[in-house]
Amino acid sequence: MPFPLSPQPWVAPLAPAPIRATVGVPGSKSQTNRALVLAALASGPSVIRNGLDARDTRLMRDGLRSLGVQITETGDTWEVTPPATFTGGVTVDCGLAGTVMRFLPALALLADGPVRFDGDEQAYARPMHPLLAALSALGATVDADRGTLPFTVGGPVSGRAVTLDASTSSQFISALLMVGARLPEGLDLSHAGPPLPSRPHVEMTVAMLRKRHVRIDDSEPDHWFVPPRPIAAREESIEPDLSNAAVFLAAAAVTGGVVTVPHWPGSTEQPGEAIGDILTRFGAEASFDERGLTVRGTNHLHGIDLDLSAASELTPVVAAVAALADDTTHVRGVGHIRGHETDRLAALATELQRLGAHVHQTHDGLTIHPKLLGGAEWRTYADHRMAHAGALLGLVVPDVTLDDISCTDKTMPEFADLWQGMIDTPGLDTSAQEGGTTAPDPLGKEGVS
Repeated sequence: MPFPLSPQPWVAPLAPAPIRATVGVPGSKSQTNRALVLAALASGPSVIRNGLDARDTRLMRDGLRSLGVQITETGDTWEVTPPATFTGGVTVDCGLAGTVMRFLPALALLADGPVRFDGDEQAYARPMHPLLAALSALGATVDADRGTLPFTVGGPVSGRAVTLDASTSSQFISALLMVGARLPEGLDLSHAGPPLPSRPHVEMTVAMLRKRHVRIDDSEPDHWFVPPRPIAAREESIEPDLSNAAVFLAAAAVTGGVVTVPHWPGSTEQPGEAIGDILTRFGAEASFDERGLTVRGTNHLHGIDLDLSAASELTPVVAAVAALADDTTHVRGVGHIRGHETDRLAALATELQRLGAHVHQTHDGLTIHPKLLGGAEWRTYADHRMAHAGALLGLVVPDVTLDDISCTDKTMPEFADLWQGMIDTPGLDTSAQEGGTTAPDPLGKEGVS
């Protein structure tokens, strides 16, 4: 069994003054791993620029290579050449990456032999049964004793119509959509069950497929029809990861400072774009121009009532901000994040209460009553988003120590350096990308939606 990274305790640095900085964040994990899978399925070589280089995307590249895909990396440019036939008889290490453990089993339908999937011990608790049942419905042979990792998937496919309950992860839908055009009869896919979470991620998948000339009929709610056809090769550039950017922008809100994230897209399918509007609702100010998205703290954080079903990955950062507000915050629509890297609702409730907040778990969210907070150990549960929340609280709460900062390697290996740089060099560029500029003063007070 593969082992997770060794924990690395980390004392969260206090902000000695309001944060004033420009912070460039690396590429979107969601876009990078989708781009890699679609390039592997394409009819010829593709080029990906500015892809995220982190544990989740390394696991994806290594998994694709084990399946016979050739990936040549030259700096921030990757050339991906698909194989004539995907290689079976191999084992793919999924680590704790949801995109790897959900996307590649669907691709394994096209391999010339069975493919085994394994991962970190924490990954064994992540829901997989709906996807494995869907693959079986398409004619695949699935060997999964517990309905979770580890399991084996083998083709060939003998059907096209499948209905599944994807209420625990929209990645099940994305996984099937990406291979749909490569199936002999295409794909007729339906979701039946409670509301689909993180719907923007499905919209991201559909948009990226259409850019590769794949036809998708999604005119009926929760129903997608994909006829068989080649998936076009293309060149694409990856946007900054807006969900990873959220914690840096929130730093401005909680310290009364100003933070700009450059290269913020004017139009995107990333759910993380909601952070500007969310922080505005808490009482901060947000503005967008050609230099990026800027958030300015006002020294007033108010409790809010928030449905985060479309951007659930923001929940840990939102919960940390809520713990510093002046009134109660209700977060709804995120019950499915109990099945993420950890049970995020239980973990947030436990750790916020350890610092002194009063938190009540509901069936689909959290109610957070702010109290006077004090320093304590903040456990991350090997979850990068939990680490972000702990670091954010540590800006204003003395003596917060994270039990593990290495878990941020999952999507942002440079997190600790970027975070310390943001604090140590206020007003200067702490960009992880080239082309950043000194943070401007916000130019307006309109919330960004």
